[in-house]
Amino acid sequence: MSQLLSRRDVLAKYSNGFGLVALSALLHSENSVSASAAKSPGAVVRRPNAPAEHVIFCYMSGGMSHVDSFDPKPRLTQDANKDVPFNIERTQFNSNGKLMPTHWEFKPRGESGLEISELFPHIAQCADDIAVVRSMTADFSEHAQGNFFMHTGFSFQGYPSAGAWVNYGLGNANENLPGFVVLASGGSTYPHGGVGLFGSGFLPSRHQASTLRLDADVPIRNIVPSEIDVIQKKRLSFINRLDDAFLADSRNDTNVEAAIKNYEMAYKMQSAVPELVDMSDESAATLELYGINVKSNKTDDYGRQCLMARRMVERGVRFIELSCLAFGVGGGGAANPWDNHGNIKDGHQRMGQQIDQPIAGLIKDLKQRGLLEKTLVVCAGEFGRTPFSQSGSGRDHDPYGFSIWMAGGGIKGGVAYGATDEFGYHAVENITSVYDMWATVLYLMGIDHEELTYRHGGRDIRLTDVHGDVIHDIIA
Repeated sequence: MSQLLSRRDVLAKYSNGFGLVALSALLHSENSVSASAAKSPGAVVRRPNAPAEHVIFCYMSGGMSHVDSFDPKPRLTQDANKDVPFNIERTQFNSNGKLMPTHWEFKPRGESGLEISELFPHIAQCADDIAVVRSMTADFSEHAQGNFFMHTGFSFQGYPSAGAWVNYGLGNANENLPGFVVLASGGSTYPHGGVGLFGSGFLPSRHQASTLRLDADVPIRNIVPSEIDVIQKKRLSFINRLDDAFLADSRNDTNVEAAIKNYEMAYKMQSAVPELVDMSDESAATLELYGINVKSNKTDDYGRQCLMARRMVERGVRFIELSCLAFGVGGGGAANPWDNHGNIKDGHQRMGQQIDQPIAGLIKDLKQRGLLEKTLVVCAGEFGRTPFSQSGSGRDHDPYGFSIWMAGGGIKGGVAYGATDEFGYHAVENITSVYDMWATVLYLMGIDHEELTYRHGGRDIRLTDVHGDVIHDIIA
């Protein structure tokens, strides 16, 4: 029986490896599911007319306080410094104090009247583009477990990150750049859990994230060739021939094929990445919009990440995650900058000023370029923070009810969905979960979260495990 040739077979038999690497462009369409994704077990075909094509994940590592940002609670101001009138769940440190009022005034914003606090005056200008989910819940109150859960749907290492699932399900829309990228700058580092938060798990390794350090002389290690191109092509062609023989002997092992594809991608990135990170073609007005060159509270560093995210969307990158920078206030260290167990007023003020103008600039820039309608911006941390104080001036972790928000990519703007109780402690109305969040993201990307699976360990595993419902009320 005759068999169809795979892309790898064509390259091996007819292109002599990297000698004719441009052949790959003929075998892919930037507007369709990639060949590699289409033949992967469990990958799905994108639903026609799905609004979102890209995700920008603004991750607030450490746990941003929802009651100080997107979930107004007048009762906290009314009962400030009173004893807590409800049962307290076990907290991270159990150094619990009185009810703590909100530190920033909430106001109705935009035509919709969506309430957002003065912690985010610039993002508040985008209220009519934002849907806030005020009833999010998570299963873990510890950072590493919470980070893994938020990124992978599981609480420990070894499972694919959401970006890897998206890249696996839809394929990359740019042959010269990775489909899943994590941006870092200004000394930002991985959240607790480390690089495994962005791994491909049991999916082929080509779907894992690549990290770009925007303020480094070399944004990715080994991106600058150490030899001239003609010698490099000969070397890579020789490696390819050896790999092809090994691939045939291994009966087309997916890990071997993934390694070959990673070689190809690395070669192409040598020219694509320097062009990508060169922002000299951006106007002064654009730089100002993102807060670039604003040196206070590291706005410049985060602004560069936001601008780079827009440039990546323009080039077809599927999933981009941004990294916050730390100030070391009240426990908010490098891996968990929002973790203000003490002095939350100062710590959150600094963090708010860091991300506020850049994220608002990103939304406005995407919108004016006609990119917001196909780009889903997601802002979330691993949990929220308690309505009562810790050690007098901070707040502890609260996974029982907190806020996340989304914008663009088919989202209905200017709405708030769900609610926490009058103190902001537990979700009580339209309770949602991390599984629901990712089910909604995948739906907007054109993927049924129950169909995006991969056979591993004897079962079909998915990002949403055996849970998840699409939050249709926030979809336009």
